[in-house]
Amino acid sequence: MKEYRIAIVGATGLVGRTFLKVLEEKKLPVKEYVLFASKRSAGQTLKFMEKDYIVQELTEHSFDEGFDFALFSAGGSTSKKFAPIAAENGCIVVDNSSYWRMHDDVPLVVPEVNIEDAKNNHGIIANPNCSTIQAMLPLKALDDKYKIKRVVYSTYQAVSGAGRYGLEDLENTDNSKPLKKFAHPIYNNCLPHIDDFTDSGYTKEEIKMINETRKILHHPDLKITATTVRVPVSNSHSEAINVEFENDFEIDDLIKTLKDFPNIIVEDDPANNVYPLAINATGHDEVFVGRIRRDNSVKSGVNLWVVADNIRKGAASNAVQIVEALIS
Repeated sequence: MKEYRIAIVGATGLVGRTFLKVLEEKKLPVKEYVLFASKRSAGQTLKFMEKDYIVQELTEHSFDEGFDFALFSAGGSTSKKFAPIAAENGCIVVDNSSYWRMHDDVPLVVPEVNIEDAKNNHGIIANPNCSTIQAMLPLKALDDKYKIKRVVYSTYQAVSGAGRYGLEDLENTDNSKPLKKFAHPIYNNCLPHIDDFTDSGYTKEEIKMINETRKILHHPDLKITATTVRVPVSNSHSEAINVEFENDFEIDDLIKTLKDFPNIIVEDDPANNVYPLAINATGHDEVFVGRIRRDNSVKSGVNLWVVADNIRKGAASNAVQIVEALIS
């Protein structure tokens, strides 16, 4: 069996460190890992695979030595500049930034949903937005069976999705301390504001969810709306998803359809207060679905509560799964 060389770009960041954690768990057939970061972070030592790795500075020549895969989580400007350099050197990049997601020639992939798209790459594969990734598993399962007509997203997103500074704003509960990430205090508060506002009134996060859902499900005209909210939770995003179908369904059959889909765990026993919780999803790669109930306001609709670890399944694990699938 071939052994691969993998580069980790942005290794010192929140997602980068989670790349390393997931890779330790997966034990892929890799003969060498090389860790890269910005000039500011280069020189740090990270413990990985029971070895000390010195983080190297990312430069235009970092990929000259040849890699099979590179996992990027270093921001859009870094991906814009360095992903094409890596691809030109024969490396397949899985990029966690938003820069490449909506490029027509770049596949946008959730492995359980559209791994075949990943095989049609030109050296760059995009990792979707964290809030999009977890929604795709139940929506794909239900679209295949009942044909989705319309989706309404309402998200409750953890501060870890905003990176280290988002976590610090939550931890610094004394409002006299200057905010590093958010426009208003997040402690004891909810902010209906993720990413920048656009002229349409939607935020860029909401537009990402709409456009990425259409691309991944191969439904360019699917009717979707979204409201994304930052909540005072450290980790794991929660989403209320309302789905309207072309075809009718039996609720027991719909629940079985979800249970049978890869990496979905149904937690739906309201009589015993069983439903997905952010605190329980943290540290897991599965997507948890519950509060499954018919929407009686339309002919054929359902409400779902969907929870997943946004740093693992919503970012690092999804990217590593793509590499794992391409290797296998």
